[in-house]
Amino acid sequence: MNRVNTISLFSIILFGMIGCQSSEERSSLKLNTVQDSTDIAYTITGLDGPEAVRYDPEQKVYFIANFTGGGNDQDSTGFVTKADAEGNIQDLKFMVGTDEAPLHAPRGMYIVNETLWVADVLGVHGFNRSTGEQTDFIDFTQFEIGFLNDISADENGVLYVTDTGTSVVYKIENGEPSIFLSDLPSAPNGITLDPNSGKFLLAPWGGDQVFYSFDGTGELDEFATLEGGNFDGIEFLGTNLLSASQNDSSIRVYRPMHEMKLIHTTGRPADIGINTDLNHIAVPYIALDKVEIWALN
Repeated sequence: MNRVNTISLFSIILFGMIGCQSSEERSSLKLNTVQDSTDIAYTITGLDGPEAVRYDPEQKVYFIANFTGGGNDQDSTGFVTKADAEGNIQDLKFMVGTDEAPLHAPRGMYIVNETLWVADVLGVHGFNRSTGEQTDFIDFTQFEIGFLNDISADENGVLYVTDTGTSVVYKIENGEPSIFLSDLPSAPNGITLDPNSGKFLLAPWGGDQVFYSFDGTGELDEFATLEGGNFDGIEFLGTNLLSASQNDSSIRVYRPMHEMKLIHTTGRPADIGINTDLNHIAVPYIALDKVEIWALN
């Protein structure tokens, strides 16, 4: 098990300084007021168990991973939808995989160069983000897979994948998967790269509320203890951490020394996506077959 270090007082103060925003910057985003349904800009319907959303800022589109009733069923029914920034579906089944490596129940996604990487039941799929063609499949069946869930990457394109079922984080480098972190203190669900520290952050699933960070050496640190629970998607918007809490159906915002409920969602939120062009949060609801896009400005 990896050694867990408590964040030093110096680190807390430093991160707090980084996280301080000017009053002008804070006022440009509604991150100090609880949002209501009037802040829903668009709703995308006609989906099938949407579990995750990833925004492509170059193409101005959302990719939506559809669970299709999923879990860990190997039923070859999963797909990724492409929708424009206004919530209009351009192609419902834009990405489906191949006969040899079909999508079953796609979850978290991440873009590296021209590839959209998608976590799935048996491994990680790579798709050309422009054409939808599957270009890669990284097979995880050599491992004791629990529930591959979310995915992120560092500046070199090295991928990290959470396994919520076995409390493991996998690493994919040069197309080869390996176990990077094991015996974690809590089951990891969401993962994201903190642009402020360069470390990865893990969202805890279940009753745990402690968020951990790690760097390329695999050393864990306690990041923060947050309210809520059964955390799913996590993303940074500037210095603000946004997290989806299924326990209280909310999107919460956290900056050092300050935390609040930002949105009371209409269902249990899954893996959120951020449109950084418009400061929109895309919130998927597996059970409701829809994605709501909330405006923060």
